[in-house]
Amino acid sequence: MRVLVFTSLFPNREKPVQGIFIFRRMAQFAERPGNEVRVIAPVPYFPRWLPLERWNAEARIPKQEKIEELLIYHPRYPLIPKISMLLHGLLMFMGSLRTARRLHKEMRFDCIDAHFVYPDGFAAVLLGRLLKIPVIVSARGTDINLYPSFRLIRPLIRWTLKRSSGLIAVSASLRDVMLGLGAKPDRVRVIGNGIDLSRFGPIAPVEARSHLGLPTVGKVIISVGALIPRKGFHYLIPAFARIASRFPDAHLYILGEGSYRSKLTALVQECKVEAKVTLVGTIPNEQLRFWFSAANVSCLVSSREGWANVLQESMACGTPVLATRVWGAPEVVVSSKFGLLVKQDVEEIASALDTALTTHWDRSLIAQHAAQRTWKVVAAELEEFFSSMMAPAPPPARGAGK
Repeated sequence: MRVLVFTSLFPNREKPVQGIFIFRRMAQFAERPGNEVRVIAPVPYFPRWLPLERWNAEARIPKQEKIEELLIYHPRYPLIPKISMLLHGLLMFMGSLRTARRLHKEMRFDCIDAHFVYPDGFAAVLLGRLLKIPVIVSARGTDINLYPSFRLIRPLIRWTLKRSSGLIAVSASLRDVMLGLGAKPDRVRVIGNGIDLSRFGPIAPVEARSHLGLPTVGKVIISVGALIPRKGFHYLIPAFARIASRFPDAHLYILGEGSYRSKLTALVQECKVEAKVTLVGTIPNEQLRFWFSAANVSCLVSSREGWANVLQESMACGTPVLATRVWGAPEVVVSSKFGLLVKQDVEEIASALDTALTTHWDRSLIAQHAAQRTWKVVAAELEEFFSSMMAPAPPPARGAGK
């Protein structure tokens, strides 16, 4: 099967962990016998001479690169941030058309695998209609649990869902919203993310803490995510402060970076837990297994998530999780043997932290459960779904419509 992946979220030289879950899924798919994959990951055009580092990083992305065995192409398209949102999908389509045509002429793709319903999926459906190949669009989270609330974007999302050959939701909660937006039930499949066992697996907590330079005694709580309001750190920090006196040797480590850092630093001071909370910053993906393994519990108290990879990664390392009961989280934390689910409330999070730190968890059981869903399993599900969506529709039954 020859597949063209289309998404602006694919990892690249400047952002190596961006959309790493998409890379893992399609790299494993490409390893299956008979499959070939090429990737178009469009990038907004930005002139190098403008002194804005964030956008200069986009300009430094090469027009073509290779990550492991996958070839990735980065066509440019015009975009004015925040202003071009309504035209984003159309501009992405126009900027990618020439590259898509050339690759299709060389490869004769069987389908397009697009990620993120708008703008990426919208652009991919336009490409598919022009190239006359089916398009399967994967919903990832924000594209379905937030973007449909934008009045001008909602019709474009509905158009994409109705005209895609197939749709993938990473959680049942996203699927239900997609159906409510007009997606056809027989074209939607739930395929959650997988786990990379070469990167995430148990390490003895003492060994992990020694590697990270953390105290070998005491309770360690970690939370991994971008420092943005959606991740709920402004709930987690006060919740931790409420139990800090009960666990004098406990420490909360927040791993990630973002625009909310200064506000969170101020909140840590306000809660008087400066000595017990550390904003660690960005951690390389390959180092996360040490942090998960070192922790007594891993927390994710977001307001919304599609499929929370950090929960799965933590569990693969044998570490129990504490998560808000939103969107796909209950589909990852399917048993109280693996973690605790709460609402986004300071009191409830504090109580659950207390419970998590005083519970004897079977870490080997948690790791064994998470290890069952590898990217190899996901790739097999993906191949089956692609094949079913490309198969011709069965002829109508004799006498139908009379």
